[in-house]
Amino acid sequence: MSADNSVESRDEERLAALGYRPQLNRVLSLFDNFSVAFSYLSPMVGIYSLYVLGLAAGGPRYIWTMPVVVGFMMLVALVFGELASEYPLSGALYQYGKYNVGPRYGWFVGWIYGFALLATVASVDSGVVGYVTDLFNTWFKTNLNPGDHLTIFVITGAFIVLSGILNSVGAKIMGRVARLGVYVETIGTFGVFLALAIHGFHQGFGFLFSSQGVEYAKTNPYGVNFAGHWLTGAALVAVLANVYIFYGFESAGDISEETKDAQNQVPKAMRNALLYGGIASFVLVMGLLLATPKSGIGGVVTGGVPSIMAALPSWLGDFFLVLVIIAFFSCGTAVQGAGARVAFALARDGAVPKSNVLGKVSERHKTPVNAIISGVIIPFLFVLLVLVNPSHNVHILWFEYPAHINALYALVSFAVSGIYLSFLLTVLGALIARRRGWQPSGSFTLGKWGMPVTIGAVVYLGLMLLNVVWPSSLSSGRGALFNYGWVTLLVMLIIVGVGAIYEGFARPDRVVSEHRIEKN
Repeated sequence: MSADNSVESRDEERLAALGYRPQLNRVLSLFDNFSVAFSYLSPMVGIYSLYVLGLAAGGPRYIWTMPVVVGFMMLVALVFGELASEYPLSGALYQYGKYNVGPRYGWFVGWIYGFALLATVASVDSGVVGYVTDLFNTWFKTNLNPGDHLTIFVITGAFIVLSGILNSVGAKIMGRVARLGVYVETIGTFGVFLALAIHGFHQGFGFLFSSQGVEYAKTNPYGVNFAGHWLTGAALVAVLANVYIFYGFESAGDISEETKDAQNQVPKAMRNALLYGGIASFVLVMGLLLATPKSGIGGVVTGGVPSIMAALPSWLGDFFLVLVIIAFFSCGTAVQGAGARVAFALARDGAVPKSNVLGKVSERHKTPVNAIISGVIIPFLFVLLVLVNPSHNVHILWFEYPAHINALYALVSFAVSGIYLSFLLTVLGALIARRRGWQPSGSFTLGKWGMPVTIGAVVYLGLMLLNVVWPSSLSSGRGALFNYGWVTLLVMLIIVGVGAIYEGFARPDRVVSEHRIEKN
C-alpha cells in the first residue's frame, strides 16, 4: 500500500470511528489548510481596518500588545490542535464541544460560532467597499461614494456571491483562492514595510515605545480620556485592535474532512497560521509607525493608512491597493467556507431547521452546496443593517445607542465577542473533559502540558472576553472606539438568548444524540 493510500485509509478509519462516512472531497494539502486559516486571520484586512483605532487608543506603543495577544492565543491554538487531531471533523468547535461535554453543549457552541462567522462575512465584504471605490475613482475617473447604500450593496453583494460560487465548485478552488491570499498577504505586509523603508522612515525606533500622549484627553486624537493611565487604561483598550485580528486559525479544523492526513496536518496549520500572521502583522504595523510623518499621529488617525501610503509613488500605491482588495476577498471567501462547514456539520446531525436541505452535498463537486448558499444569503441580509444609521444618540432603555454607528457595526461587534465566547466554551469543554478523565489519543497531544495550557487558555479567553464586552461610557476609549457602550454585550446576549429559546423548544441536541447512536 502506498503512503498516500495509507494516509487516506487512516483518515477514513478515523471518520468511521467517529460515526461518519466520507461525503466531501479530501483534496487539501497542509499548505492549502494553512492558507485557508491564514487568509481568514488576514493581517492586511485586520491592520487596514483597525490600525487607526489601535493607534488612537494606545499610541505607537500599542504594537507591543500584539505579541501578548499572539502568545496567549497560541495556548488556544495548542488546545484546538489537540482537539482537531482527536476529532478531525467538519464544524470543528461544534464537534469539540459535542464530544467533550455533550450534544447540547456542542450545539450552543456551534450556534454562537456559526452566527459569528456569518457576521464576519458581512463585516469583511462590506469593509472592502472604500478600497474598491478608491480604486475605481482613481483608475476610471468615477465618482463612487463608499457611503452610498446602493454602492455598498452592489460591491458587497458581488464579493459575497463570487466567494459563494468559488466555494461551491470544490474545496480545491477554495484552497487556491486561499493560497493566492497568502502570497498577496506576504507581499502586502513585508512589501509595504520595504517600500516605506526605501522611501524613507520619518521616525526612529524609539517612537515605537512612545504613547504620544494618548492617555490624556487633551492630547488623544479622538479626545477620549484614560485619566493619564497607559498600562491600566489605554493599553486595555488598544489591545482590542489586536484581539479583533488574531483568530481564524481555527478554521483549519472546519475543513478537516477535506484535508489529507488531517490528524497531523490541521494542528500544524493552526499554529503556523497564527505564528506567521503575528509576524506579518507586526512587520506591517512597525512599517506604518516608522513611516508616520514628523507632524505626529493626529494626521494618520484622521487620514488612516492611505495617508501614509500616499507618500509612495502613485503606481505603487495603486498596486498595494489592489493587494488589499484581493486580501479582503480571500479573507471573505475563507470565512464563508468555514461557516458553511459549520452549517453542514450541524445539518448532517439534524441539529438545525431544514437539515435535509442544508446537509445536501453536491454530487459533482462534493461540497455542501446549500450550506454555502446560506452563507451567501444570510450575510447579505446582514448588510441591509447599514440602512439603520441614526444621526443622533438614541436613548434605549438605560443606555444610549451612538450616533453614526449603523446597525451592521453593532452586529459586527458581536462577531468578535461571539468568537471569543465560542472559543472560551470550547476550551472550557476540553478542561471539563480532562477533569472527567479524557486522555487525548490523536496524533498531536500536549502530554503533561495539557492541563496547564488549557487552564491558561481559559483564563486568557475569559479575561479578554470581559474586556471586549464590558459596557463603557461612549466618551471612553472602549465605548467610543470598540464596543459602543452596552451594544456589544447586548447583541451577544440577544443572540445567545435566541439560541437558548430555540434550543429549549426544539431540543436539537436530542436529534444529535440519536444521530450519534445510529452512527456508532
